[in-house]
Amino acid sequence: MTTETDVHYHWIADNQQLATLCEALTALPALAIDTEFMRTDTYFPKLALIQLSDGEQCWLIDVLAIDQFGPLKNLLEAPSRTLIFHSPGEDFEVLEHVLSICPATIFDTQVAAGLANIGYSMGYARLVQEMLGVELGKEDTRSDWMARPLSERQKSYAADDVLYLHRIYTLLADKLDRLERQSWFAEEMRGLLQTAVERRKVADYYLRIKGAWRLQGKSLTALKLLCDWREETARSLDKPRSHIVKDNVLMELASKLPTSMGQLYKIDDWYGRSVKRFGEAVLQIIASVDDSPVPESLPQPLSRPVAEVMKQMRVSLDEVAENNAIPKELMCNKKELESILRSAVEGDCQWPLRLVEGWRVDFVTPALQAVMDSSDSL
Repeated sequence: MTTETDVHYHWIADNQQLATLCEALTALPALAIDTEFMRTDTYFPKLALIQLSDGEQCWLIDVLAIDQFGPLKNLLEAPSRTLIFHSPGEDFEVLEHVLSICPATIFDTQVAAGLANIGYSMGYARLVQEMLGVELGKEDTRSDWMARPLSERQKSYAADDVLYLHRIYTLLADKLDRLERQSWFAEEMRGLLQTAVERRKVADYYLRIKGAWRLQGKSLTALKLLCDWREETARSLDKPRSHIVKDNVLMELASKLPTSMGQLYKIDDWYGRSVKRFGEAVLQIIASVDDSPVPESLPQPLSRPVAEVMKQMRVSLDEVAENNAIPKELMCNKKELESILRSAVEGDCQWPLRLVEGWRVDFVTPALQAVMDSSDSL
């Protein structure tokens, strides 16, 4: 086991330096990337740093000192260039929100490690240790990345986060090739990019509230309207949803439909200062319920017999995953299983698109179909 601390990096802190760097990197077919950001008491992430590496050198881009990101956008969005990430979900979000950058071609080392039988859901530091025998420091994981100047230790930590991605990328790409799973991996990367696109859409948050299925009619309408209002308010104030009104408070408001400030002050877990600030807006929303369309009733939880079928499906998928050295996390998610079973109960079984095309057709779909065929509950 070795510990590497002599990380070579370049600090990029003005528009001209960034433009020059992007021009110099244009010919690279692959580029490792990571971000550092803060999200403690805000709705939106605050981007502090972007790290790039060609496998030999690292560049730390101080986004707080730069205001012209056109060259960087062109560099990172080029379809001909593969961007090497490790678990990029949050990176996608912060790059798109802050800089309107949406990568086109990606390589996620976390997913690749799973398909290459090295391990799924493995953190970056552990993957570097597993594949390269290098132990990375963890001291600055929770650093204040918005502070300036950054310490030398912070900069070295940030550079470490991209320095080894190229080597891992090369090793993983070679192993996927030997396992003949390149097409599987490409399919997963397309799905990852599509998920990022879908997350940019402002969805109906009320569908995600625990227990929302219990509400009907006016109460369900109120919950939807209150969630829409909270989402808009959280965005406009750049505050977390829970700083506006918590989910459980929204459920109680929708259930009780209060009509006065006095009734609002009796709502559990909603404190005076917040009631005083947002109470009138909440009362106006509740008063508008009668004039608003009623949403469709939400699906009830699966019945006990059908839930048992889903449990059997999970067992079957775990067996298939183990027998074929496939990460079970990649097989099929809970939402997909519930969707299949609900449609089957209604007499018109519908399969998610990714289960009827691609590599899952040979592994996931037959296993699920066999369980359903043997069940008396469907």
